[in-house]
Amino acid sequence: MSDTAAPALLGFDNTLLPVGDLDEAVGFYERAGFPVAYRLDEAGLAILKVGAETPGLLLRVEDGAGHRPPPWPAPRVWLEVRDARATAAALAAAGVPVLAEPFGVATGWTVEIADPWGNVLGFTDYSKRPELARA
Repeated sequence: MSDTAAPALLGFDNTLLPVGDLDEAVGFYERAGFPVAYRLDEAGLAILKVGAETPGLLLRVEDGAGHRPPPWPAPRVWLEVRDARATAAALAAAGVPVLAEPFGVATGWTVEIADPWGNVLGFTDYSKRPELARA
């Protein structure tokens, strides 16, 4: 046991996702509903907004990042939405395929997508536990 205290975690900063092509990645994520907050092409970076929060998704071009199906199991980033089933329909209408039909979780419903590089994002609602949802 250490005498030093664990760091106080204050919240999330950006979530970094490796991609192979910035233009393709930005196009995919814009179709999925993520507006671009900032783009720095010469560094191979784009920051996408997630709601009204300052942190967002940071796309970074990585050498050798090729298209691949999502590995199972894979890390997942889940984001809160008002209605995951309506989000699934909106994603499909925008040409963004979902990995499976929306599925129930303890707090509500979730639907997941994978970008062309296998990064998996989920959209989850709090329809079963609205008291936990963001205002």
